[in-house]
Amino acid sequence: MGGSQYDDDWVLPSADITLVLVGKLGCGKSATGNSILGQEVFASEYSHVSVTNTCQMGSTALKDGRTINVIDTPGLFDVDVTSEDAGKEIVKCMKMAKDGIHAVLMVFPAIHRFSRESESTIETIKAFFGEKIVDHMIVVFTYGDMIGESKLKNMQTNAPECLKKVIELCQNRVVLFNNITNDRRLQAQQLDKLLDLVDSINANNGGKPFSDQMFTRIKEVHDREKEMHSIGYSEKQISELKEEIHRTRDEQLKHITSMVEEKLNYTVEKLQQQLMEEQNARLEAEKVALEARMKSEEEIQKLKESLRKARLENEEFRKMAESKKCAIL
Repeated sequence: MGGSQYDDDWVLPSADITLVLVGKLGCGKSATGNSILGQEVFASEYSHVSVTNTCQMGSTALKDGRTINVIDTPGLFDVDVTSEDAGKEIVKCMKMAKDGIHAVLMVFPAIHRFSRESESTIETIKAFFGEKIVDHMIVVFTYGDMIGESKLKNMQTNAPECLKKVIELCQNRVVLFNNITNDRRLQAQQLDKLLDLVDSINANNGGKPFSDQMFTRIKEVHDREKEMHSIGYSEKQISELKEEIHRTRDEQLKHITSMVEEKLNYTVEKLQQQLMEEQNARLEAEKVALEARMKSEEEIQKLKESLRKARLENEEFRKMAESKKCAIL
């Protein structure tokens, strides 16, 4: 199978399927992309620093004649990524997927605990692209070599509520990827399962990929540039049109980047507010628990004091009874 990478060019080959890999640092995005493409296109290694530092795309032809494009993204929503950098990469991702995104693959390592931070990644994507993006999302668990399908089912059954919520949000579209195996049968099976989920998404959305206002703006710039090259203009006219198009493209990209940063900043503020509310709720719960414990300890002290008095009274009664007994004798 043939493959290629694309950097920052506007003109990209037409694709039947476009997939975007998103997830945290070290979750296995690049390895999953290589498994889908059937070759080593993206740099992939176990590391505590991101191997992928910018959006990249690889393509290959499927057996059914379709072309599949896979866009590998850096950790766009890691805590150390600035909104400006994330905004630039998202714009670049949309340029690569100018005709729209058929599926967003949310990649999580199955061997790690699903955290609130992982859940916040999905909320960030929803805040940026809008609620409709969930109609195109698939949950991909990596480290299938260590988990296996049976353990994955048990893990989903006993998963924390936040993970169950994410899976339900994606309408139970879940696939496990073993990115280490050399078993061609297993490689084909997991790819077929993923493609079945992508096809079901296409069917549910009338065959239309996800697209929004920013995708439309990028496509307009690309189409105008393409139209210019297809019409027989003089060199001077082409030069003038190129300058005009570049000015227009720069203006639109500035506008798009501004929109991206605005949405990301809003999302960060929203998440910070959510974390603050959760922290305040936790502090309030701890306060209530402390008051209840203090009250409980106070009640225990009262009971102990009542018990001590009862024992003293009982002792006095016993002494009085003995003294009366002696007097009678």
